[in-house]
Formats: sequence, C-alpha cells, structure tokens
Amino acid sequence: MMIYTRPQEQVLKQRLGEKVQFINILAGPRQVGKTTMVRDVIAQNPAQGYYVSVDEEPSNVWAADELGDTSSALSPPQKKDAAWLRYHWQAARDRLSQWQAKTAVSLSPDARDGNFVFAIDEIQKIEQWSDVVKGLWDSDRAKGLGMHVVLLGSAPLLMQKGLSESLAGRFETITVSHWGLAEMQQAFNLSLEEYIYFGGYPGSASLIREEARWRHYVRDSLIQPNIEKDIVQLVRIKNPMLLKQLFELGCHYSGQELSLTKMIDSINEAKHTETLADYLNLLMQAKLLAGLHKFAEQEVRKRNSVPKLNVFNTALMSAMQDYTFAEAQADRSYWGRLVESAVGAHLLNTCDEDTKLHYWRDGSNEVDFVLSRGSKLCAIEVKSAARTRPVRGLDVFAGHFPRAKKILVGAGGVSLAEFLSHPAVDWLG
Repeated sequence: MMIYTRPQEQVLKQRLGEKVQFINILAGPRQVGKTTMVRDVIAQNPAQGYYVSVDEEPSNVWAADELGDTSSALSPPQKKDAAWLRYHWQAARDRLSQWQAKTAVSLSPDARDGNFVFAIDEIQKIEQWSDVVKGLWDSDRAKGLGMHVVLLGSAPLLMQKGLSESLAGRFETITVSHWGLAEMQQAFNLSLEEYIYFGGYPGSASLIREEARWRHYVRDSLIQPNIEKDIVQLVRIKNPMLLKQLFELGCHYSGQELSLTKMIDSINEAKHTETLADYLNLLMQAKLLAGLHKFAEQEVRKRNSVPKLNVFNTALMSAMQDYTFAEAQADRSYWGRLVESAVGAHLLNTCDEDTKLHYWRDGSNEVDFVLSRGSKLCAIEVKSAARTRPVRGLDVFAGHFPRAKKILVGAGGVSLAEFLSHPAVDWLG
C-alpha cells in the first residue's frame, strides 16, 4: 500500500489553519479513515494537539510537572460521561496554555491563535454530549481561547441529533464517506472488478487474496459493530433481531425493488411495515443500506413508493453472500446486480445534501437511478455485459421529463470506470 491522503484531510488541515470560528465535525461510517486523518494532522505537530477517544484512554495526557499544575496529575474519571469529557477538555486547555507559553517569544499573537487542536473520537457515546460541548465551547469563545475542536463520530444519526439539538450555528461538517474506486486503486491498486466485489473498505483491502478471512473480517469487524454498537446500543431498538434480518435481506436484494409487505413475508420477526420503515431509515443513517424512493414530481408519491434497496458499500453485499469473487463474476445475473449496486453505492456516497437519489418505474419501463438537484434532472441506466434488459426506459423517462439528462453506463455509453471516477453532481451537468 502506498501512503494515501484522502481529500477530506486537506480540507481539515485548511480549516485548522484558520482562526478558530467553528467546531469541526468529521462525520461518517466506521472504518473510512476519520481517526487516521486526525491522528495524522496532530502527529505533524504533537505539541499543538491533544487527541482522546471515548473507546480508549489517551497516551498523550500531560504530566503534572510539565504543567506545573497538580490538578492534571489526577486520573481521568473511569466512567465515560460528562465529567470525563470536562476533564479532558480542561487537559486540552492546559496543554494549549503550555504550548502558548513556550512559543510566546517566537510567534506573533495571530500565529499562536487558532493552531492548537483538541480532537474527541466517538463523542456520540457520551450521554448528553452535545449539551456539555455547547457549554465548554461557549465558555472558550467568550474567553477568546484559540483552540480548534474536532469531533468524530461513527454513528451519523446520533451525531446529527446532538448537533441539531444543541450546537446549531456552532459547527461545520466534513463528510467522510466510503472509499471510491479511484481511492482504492491509488491506495491499494485494486482493479475495477475487485472494487465492484470487495468494495471500498481500506482496512479489509489487504485481505482480498484470502477471501474467507476477508469475509469474516467484514462481518465481524465492520458489520457487527456498525449494527450492534452504532445502532442497537445507542438508539432505542425494540427488536434488534429484526434490524439484523432486515440488513441481511437488504444485502441479498441490493439493486432490487422490494415492498415492505414482501419484506414482512421474508422476515419471521416482522409484524408492522412502520417498524420496518423506521429500521430501514436507521440503516440508511448508518450508511449501510438505503431504501431509494421512486422519482415523482409529488413528494407524497415518492414516500409511498416501493423502496429499491442498495448497499452503501458492495463489500457488505459480497460478505453476506456465499459467492466467491470468481463465482460472482461467472454468474451473469448476480454480477449485473453487483455492478448496479456499485453504481448505486457510488451515487449514495457522493451525493451532497442538495442532490437527491431515486429510481423510476412506469409499468415495464424503468430507470436504475435518477439524480435531482433543484431543476436539474439526470436519468442513469446501468448496462453491464451481464444485463440484457432493453434500455428504452431512458427514452420513456425523458418523454415524461423532457429536461432530464440521459446517461447510459456501460456498453455503448460512459464506461463504468469513468462513471465511478466522478461524483454524482458532475453528472447533472
């Protein structure tokens, strides 16, 4: 593996080089590089940073004799709660003061301000974290303290809930999504076919030559913590088994439409479509599985449509199936769904908050994906070598929506590799 820096790290560095103004939020699913980014930034100037994770004790707590303050000699609270958070926030303030004192002669006041970084990983695991952060942040702002704060979290639903409830107007978000084709090629030299099957998890890339080991890693170290730690333990779930079965069903049916009623028929634990819809929304917020709505001009028709399931990372789909890499390629029908799911995952991960992703169907005519942003509209049909379905759906869709741009991905259109190398917004024109 070559040393690879994700574009979001450059954005973070730029913001941390500015005068302190907002809390920086690194938000995204597990195992996409959020922690690595922050550790890399702090490692470049260790004296100007303080990193702590709710999952582990920090190795960089200041000693009492360095600070000249016996309060820092106290051990942090054992329970990861508000008191623990306040302890480490004060420790970061102390370290900032120490750094400023040492650099007072060599740096101007402007240079000293805004270059110290305090990062807290897995912040969402602390109860009422956003209220505590609000009080500490507002206190620092009132004093003009030049300390950047970076918050990291792998449970997007809880992160967003805390931000919207207590920290409105105080933060900027840097979204860290699943890795794309270009990144996996540059960092791990994956081929297009390997990316389609093994997906975009950097931590599992070194295991793809040992498929059984790779599959166990994805299931045990990625899927299980995502569901059990980031959803079940942090959100009130009445039926965890139903949530897990819904996820497994979604991996098997990725790239296909499946009504909530049919989901109930397929899951023994399911009794109510409302519960399934809620759980599907949780899986989408966790960046695991999406239920795309049918495109329509009226919002109510979108919401009432049969969802089309699509994983956010094809590694999830492959790890939950029995197909090996070679077997998946040999099964034309399955490989076609995997290719379509890879395109869907790419669009899901690169859509910004103003760009919406749907599918479309009118009788036997269908379009795999529809992008919309304001008045712009783009219909996308995926045609892999394995898929023989006619693509007349694009023309029928354009007849209904003349302003729409049409894109065929695959044979006779934009190559799959080219399409996966550009974010969703680029295809809207």
